[in-house]
Amino acid sequence: MAIGERINFFRNMRGMTQKYLGMQVGFPEKSADVRLAQYETGTRTPKTDLTAALADTLDVSPQALAVPDIDSYIGLMHTLFTLEDRYGLHIDEADGEICLKVDVRKNKDAAQLHEMLCAWRQAAAMLKVGEITQEEYDRWRYRYPEFDTTQRWAKVPSQELSDILIDELKKSND
Repeated sequence: MAIGERINFFRNMRGMTQKYLGMQVGFPEKSADVRLAQYETGTRTPKTDLTAALADTLDVSPQALAVPDIDSYIGLMHTLFTLEDRYGLHIDEADGEICLKVDVRKNKDAAQLHEMLCAWRQAAAMLKVGEITQEEYDRWRYRYPEFDTTQRWAKVPSQELSDILIDELKKSND
């Protein structure tokens, strides 16, 4: 979905009108609905600061609005192919169903993606057994990673930063 479609999706999910959302992000009442309609239809593309304000009002992460274009099956397939190349995602079969798996040995990005997917699986499992509600699950997804309580993923420092830290530690031990 394009960003306008995502704005529309979340606005409707929250039960907001275009006028209300437009006013919440600072547009004048007289033109708030027209401005929002322009963004939702793709006539205009919101700048970063407006995207952040929309995300805040809609109670989602800005990344939830700025998703890749997967409107078509072909676009989705190419997105999956890119994930295969970058993250080691591969197609497989389990119990007679098609599934996607991550080869954690491919690289550190693949290992990080695997951890994130494990956190998602945990949240979905909690929903399935009734430990959390659909609303809590949706909040987890749409505000990710803010409510990811596993915190199993972390940004790895660059090799350059690691080398500097090691050099400094060696100097302090001399």
